[in-house]
Amino acid sequence: MSTTASPLQIGSHTVQPPVVLAPMAGITNAPFRTLCREFSGGKGLFVSEMITTRALVERNEKTMQLIHFDETEKPRSIQLYGVDPATVGKAVRMIVEEDLADHIDLNFGCPVPKVTRKGGGSALPYKRPLLRAILREAVSGAGDLPVTMKMRKGIDDDHITYLDAGRIAVEEGVTAIALHGRTAAQHYGGTADWDAIARLKEHVPEIPVLGNGDIWSASDALRMVRSTGCDGVVVGRGCLGRPWLFADLVAAFEGRTDFRRPALREVADVMVRHATLLGEWIGDEARGVIDFRKHVAWYLKGFAVGSEMRKRLAITSSLAELRAGLDELDLDQSWPVGADGPRGRTSGNNRVVLPDGWLRDPYDCAAGVGEDAEVDTSGG
Repeated sequence: MSTTASPLQIGSHTVQPPVVLAPMAGITNAPFRTLCREFSGGKGLFVSEMITTRALVERNEKTMQLIHFDETEKPRSIQLYGVDPATVGKAVRMIVEEDLADHIDLNFGCPVPKVTRKGGGSALPYKRPLLRAILREAVSGAGDLPVTMKMRKGIDDDHITYLDAGRIAVEEGVTAIALHGRTAAQHYGGTADWDAIARLKEHVPEIPVLGNGDIWSASDALRMVRSTGCDGVVVGRGCLGRPWLFADLVAAFEGRTDFRRPALREVADVMVRHATLLGEWIGDEARGVIDFRKHVAWYLKGFAVGSEMRKRLAITSSLAELRAGLDELDLDQSWPVGADGPRGRTSGNNRVVLPDGWLRDPYDCAAGVGEDAEVDTSGG
């Protein structure tokens, strides 16, 4: 199971094994990053939830909480989303001046209609000059902090942007690129195009390229590296309800096969710990358990748990209630066959909502992108 992947170099930061937790809105907050990092033994790179640059510059209260890092997180990695070069520049300089992070990632992968209809997210790289201006402001403002970017193949099969965007990124001093092998039109449906990851690696040999899409197991990660030549992997939906996937990823890249297959008893303990960490982070146990509710179905995927009990566990509002419900289950159940497969959003969407006339000219940015393109939505 060994692989030839070398350590990933992000500026002065060495990431070994070359495994990155993808930013996911409402998911990759400090508690979830803590869980994933614990299972990995501190190895890998764990990126924050997406932070909108305007909200950061305006010091939005919720945003300032989201950029909190545990003192054990090294390096501290923030993903920014912005559509205005000047605002992106201000946000990056704020991060540097106030020592808020050690690494900045830029999101150009979000396919959500309320983002793309304003020209943001995965729609933005189509406007090459705007992409270049944002990257230039970010890199120039970052000083010694490395700036990376995450993107998709393009808007749809007729408007592919990733090769042009990759070349612009190299020219503007971006340190590494992560490519989700889907277009915006695909959302999370169909199969990720790993061949595109290989083509990008050939196109921008100067910097590391990371692959993203359809990594559901450690074996998938090794297969992606071998088949594409990419320098590392970015894991998103595969770790939903399964933070121990990072233990498997470390094992795989170190040539071991001692992968985690936790029985329901251990899964239940992790669930309670996750909810506990959320409560401590929010400062309110009930709110932490309520925030945890969305994770319940992911953790229990494949286990023999009745629909009524699943519903009951998904409406708990205290740690005691959550623990009591879990203790009623057959906790000796072994890891279910097939539970390593796809999880999270899988539906496709064949229509990308864009501003009027957006596709007429990839070099015409006269209309710009409105501030309302910055919403608290992530996904790439």
